[in-house]
Amino acid sequence: MSRITPVTPEAATEESKELFEQVHQKLGRVPNLMQTLGHSAAALSGYLSLNDALSQGSLSAKDRERIALAVAEYNGCGYCLAAHSAIGKMVGLNPNQIIESRNGHASDSKADALLRFAHRVLESNGQINDSDLEQFRAEGYSDGEVAEVIAHISLSVLTNFFNNVAKTEIDFPKVDSLAA
Repeated sequence: MSRITPVTPEAATEESKELFEQVHQKLGRVPNLMQTLGHSAAALSGYLSLNDALSQGSLSAKDRERIALAVAEYNGCGYCLAAHSAIGKMVGLNPNQIIESRNGHASDSKADALLRFAHRVLESNGQINDSDLEQFRAEGYSDGEVAEVIAHISLSVLTNFFNNVAKTEIDFPKVDSLAA
């Protein structure tokens, strides 16, 4: 049961209503995360703005979803695991790649380096060592991509923590725990 009830468009502030309309135009619906985050138009706007800016970066949609899946698993966010499993499928990740991402590794060496780097950033609270960065760069990643990975981790942490606090009702197909 949700601890924070989603805001309906009728009860939303004008600013949140406008943001809901933008989301609806893009996605065809307003997911519960955004309706719940819509209690604060500033928080919703910040999330949407960062998400939009990062979608125009150099990381592929698959890599963005890999990061989101790894971070959601790390933080135990059922809502984000469900959402990013569904989105991951939409951008071309197969079921095995989704599970690999949740586990923080991949059979492809470049994707594996991405996920290992993301995990090191999470595990160390950003206090990585030089070899972590060197290994990531050795797979062909640039310093710009280092910045984007950290920004994607931050975006995911925002939604993971918010959903974990709010206990946002999952409105995507639920996924099983990896321990199951």
